[in-house]
Amino acid sequence: MSEFKNQSVIITGGSGGMGLCIAEEFLKEGALVYLADLNEERLQKAVEDLKQYGQVDYVVTDVTKIDTIENLIQEVVKRSGKLDIVVNTAGLWVEGDSDKMTEEEWDRVVDVNLKGTFFVCSRAIPELEKTGGCIVNISSDAGIGGNPGNCIYNASKGGVTLITKSLGLELAPRGIRVNAVAPADVETPMLVGQAEVYGGGDVEGYYWNLLRKYPQGERARFIRPSEIAECVLFLASKKVESITATTLSIDCGLTAGY
Repeated sequence: MSEFKNQSVIITGGSGGMGLCIAEEFLKEGALVYLADLNEERLQKAVEDLKQYGQVDYVVTDVTKIDTIENLIQEVVKRSGKLDIVVNTAGLWVEGDSDKMTEEEWDRVVDVNLKGTFFVCSRAIPELEKTGGCIVNISSDAGIGGNPGNCIYNASKGGVTLITKSLGLELAPRGIRVNAVAPADVETPMLVGQAEVYGGGDVEGYYWNLLRKYPQGERARFIRPSEIAECVLFLASKKVESITATTLSIDCGLTAGY
């Protein structure tokens, strides 16, 4: 029997490409999965697509609003009776010259990526303490090293990396593990959106500009969502309960030279 059977799992950004893949893997292991996202129509479609794999539900949540985060935790505990695992995948991207960035862009990205991640973790702590649960955050290669033209995103994901370290140390005496996965570019709708918005009309050129930085050269490829899901389940497993306050890079070696 899988160790995740009947465990209650929250996945923020649950209707996105990465969230969906992580949800599918947990469902296949028998977990009870609750998707949290802002768009109810997308959540309903996600649940419809995923229900073939197991018991899945959703709670409409704006991770930039603390009251809706608190409602998320309360609803999941009310429906399942407990909370075992939290996975924070909700995230936004922005890029461009720093002298052209706006306060609106800063607030939008930092509110979702950093504030949202922190307060979902924060409000989940009392319930996770009851179950000896864990948190897995999604950081980024951009949360480990700097990238030119990505200052706001770097700041938000660098914060996620350090939140993970800090909370991992703080919560260890309370039996809660906190880890993160730091992927490079992942084959998701978010990556497609990046290329369309910031590629200057040359989507393939945008992709190549990303891949040319990878050490694989002509063999370079983007990270698959399934690879992220495998890492999340690994970090969530009590088989590796000695791992906490750690960020696991899955980036084809991209950050090894930072």
